[in-house]
Amino acid sequence: MLVEGLDVQPGDTCLSIASAGDNALALLTQDPARVVAIDMSAAQLACLALRVAAYRTLEHHELLELIGSRPSDRRGALYDRCRAALDETPRRFWDAHPDLIARGIGAVGRFERYFRIFRRWVLPWIQSEAAVERLLDGGSPEERRAFYDEHWDHWRWRLVFRVFFSRFVMSRLGREPAFFEQVEGRVAERLLERARYALTELDPADNPYLQWILTGRHQTARPLALRREHFETIRSRLDRLTWAQASLADCLERQDANTIDRFNLSDVFEYVPERRYHALLDQLARVGRPGGRLAYWTLFVPRSRPDSMADRLEPQTAQAEALHAQDRAFFYGDFVLEDVSA
Repeated sequence: MLVEGLDVQPGDTCLSIASAGDNALALLTQDPARVVAIDMSAAQLACLALRVAAYRTLEHHELLELIGSRPSDRRGALYDRCRAALDETPRRFWDAHPDLIARGIGAVGRFERYFRIFRRWVLPWIQSEAAVERLLDGGSPEERRAFYDEHWDHWRWRLVFRVFFSRFVMSRLGREPAFFEQVEGRVAERLLERARYALTELDPADNPYLQWILTGRHQTARPLALRREHFETIRSRLDRLTWAQASLADCLERQDANTIDRFNLSDVFEYVPERRYHALLDQLARVGRPGGRLAYWTLFVPRSRPDSMADRLEPQTAQAEALHAQDRAFFYGDFVLEDVSA
């Protein structure tokens, strides 16, 4: 979705929120000249650094084991092979967390731990293993809707979902409480409707995020950066990827005007007041090359460029809505594409 939305061209320079690295790595498949990944979290950057080391050192099936996409009892040994390719800071981080290595490095974030609690302790009380397997088999849209209505959408599902994915529980187990400062309204109801859409209108058999949430593995689908057909391409272009610990604001202030073609901004605007969001958009419009593009998600807080910036940023609403309708990371409320005016 991000790759299609950003429409990266060969030779482009991309700025990406690092997160754990999957999207920054996926951008390499589009032949950019450079991808600069930034994040304020040293832990997120350690995740990116280890992924890069794994692409350099391991084979594709071994990468999937280290991530956790496949079962494995040798992740410690796989990490040992990657360790020499790490700089000192991420090496110290991972050396201190062998338990996270053993679990699979794709499962160690706060939100991932939250889903693990749901999968281990909550889901078995709501749905049987057979029901989960049937759901993930997918089927035609009509078959998916019928299964959801007749077997999945019962009172226990709705009740427990509303409790576990409430603002109160999420702010204690899944997200930092500060992330909800800009959020208004009932969080669980919106997520329940998005889950219904993902389980019926989208095919669970083609949804790596849903498979991970419900089983802790990638079964019949994987995120783009983990697909076999992209492994060697990403590996051959790793030297085009750099990363640094920095806020988006600090990075933009240091950047020359008209130098970045594509921006993956993740959901960073979800957590800042509207005035701060507008100030960041102003900087992004300054740094972006004419014809460049911004892509970002929102969870619960509406965000789009204000009318006062109509001469600088042009929304690509139709394309963004079409892509969002197919977004397999279904918990996001909106997807935004905006072009830097020529």
